[in-house]
Amino acid sequence: MSFAPGDASKGAGLFKTRCAQCHTVGKGEPHKVGPNLNGVFDRKTGQAENFSYTAANVNKGIIWTEQTLFEYLENPKKYIPGTKMAFAGLKKEKDRNDLITYLKESCA
Repeated sequence: MSFAPGDASKGAGLFKTRCAQCHTVGKGEPHKVGPNLNGVFDRKTGQAENFSYTAANVNKGIIWTEQTLFEYLENPKKYIPGTKMAFAGLKKEKDRNDLITYLKESCA
């Protein structure tokens, strides 16, 4: 399984219903329960400025790319054991592709 470009408009809908209660994407927007995702691509885990992460997230030490987000979003607690992210994940590859495509357009 690997990332493939998806439908950003469908990803926007997924973000609104599944992510926006905990995350923002706009540059300069505040953190919520989860960090603002602006600039997440090519950033190491646990590095958003002024956000308090678990040690598990900081110590994972991977760089967020389309592929690492694709793997993470399937089952966040399995990918980073000890994360405080309470999201169960997106099991459908298409949903993850759509969401990541939206994030690429919104968080660059």
